[in-house]
Amino acid sequence: MILQVCRRTLSLSSLGSRLSSFSWSFKLRGSGPLPARRTLAWSLGVVAVVALSACGKKEAPAVALRPVVAMAAVADTHTVQSSLPATIEARYSTPLSFRVGGKIIERRVRLGDSVKAGEIVAKLDPADNAKSAASTAAQLSAAQHQLTYAEQQLTRDRAQAQENLIARAQLEQTENVYAAALAQRNQAQAQAALSADQLKYTTLVADRGGVITAEQADTGQNVSAGQAVYNLAWSGDIDVVADVPETTLGSLAVGQKASVKLAALGGKQFAARVREVSPAADPQSRTYRVRMTLEAPTPEVRLGMTADVAFAQVPASEASGASREAFTLPSTALFHAGKLPAVWIVKADGSLELRRVDVSRYGERTVTVSNGITPGDRVVWQGVHTVSAGEKVRVVAPLHPEDFAS
Repeated sequence: MILQVCRRTLSLSSLGSRLSSFSWSFKLRGSGPLPARRTLAWSLGVVAVVALSACGKKEAPAVALRPVVAMAAVADTHTVQSSLPATIEARYSTPLSFRVGGKIIERRVRLGDSVKAGEIVAKLDPADNAKSAASTAAQLSAAQHQLTYAEQQLTRDRAQAQENLIARAQLEQTENVYAAALAQRNQAQAQAALSADQLKYTTLVADRGGVITAEQADTGQNVSAGQAVYNLAWSGDIDVVADVPETTLGSLAVGQKASVKLAALGGKQFAARVREVSPAADPQSRTYRVRMTLEAPTPEVRLGMTADVAFAQVPASEASGASREAFTLPSTALFHAGKLPAVWIVKADGSLELRRVDVSRYGERTVTVSNGITPGDRVVWQGVHTVSAGEKVRVVAPLHPEDFAS
């Protein structure tokens, strides 16, 4: 089109040149009045200049908008679930240790063994404690003999004092000897009992039935009193332990039901109930520890297994009658405003807005957003790290929609 206009302009220019030459020749020849001839010449010149200037102008190129993949947000039809990794642990787990120090000469159980209450699990060398027990037993025997003699002497002196055969001071002295003998006997008796207990403590006994989950000392090793030799996980209640972020903490409550899936058992699911929610966050991970009691566990459930726990959220807004919709987005749509999760929203005029959101669940390839998005918002799925706030973009459909399937 532009070429045709230019060609026509050039033809008009050449025509104007010819008319100008004609006007000058007409002027020289003296044909017609002079003012009319000048007006005609100037008109033809102006037409030629305007046509040439129009041909020299170029149209400004259109601004290329950055393409982004964006789709309208659609609320999930299923209940919002929060899924977190967890581990299987015993509700009670205690270390087994000797109450006296010594050298381990025997261990009767190993890692993973099941033990019963009262079962002997390890022994210390009892030689020193046996000698101490024998010594205190001998001291007790001597103290008992001294007490018997003092008692007999006291009985004779009391009888003689009634007959006024001995002085009152002598009776008091005999009574004093008897009291001292009695105290020594009692002390020797307590010492003998203590030595006997220490000899008994050289044998380590499981006070509860359970499973040995750790070995912390070996045969031939010298251990001090209270040093852990084994770790015993009590049989009975089994806990599911998970660390939840603070964004999920508000939707949890003691007594809330949960579903636990064990990958080691082919994805078999078990019911659980929240038993305890930590009141303070871990100083490093900034997460809160939640303990759930596994209901009706089967023998195939082993301690230390990894699990995936999911529980229906109960937002605080629901208590006041408000509802909160959830949206499942591909993981590529998640951006971060500082340390907080956010997404890019394409507004009606094509410009971008960075909006803060709350993530309730992280999946393998998706994230579930529970706050910050309304139905119909066009959320950028791809290209979130190449755009900026306020930038105008061109929305395109995903090339391979199956890549974004949840």
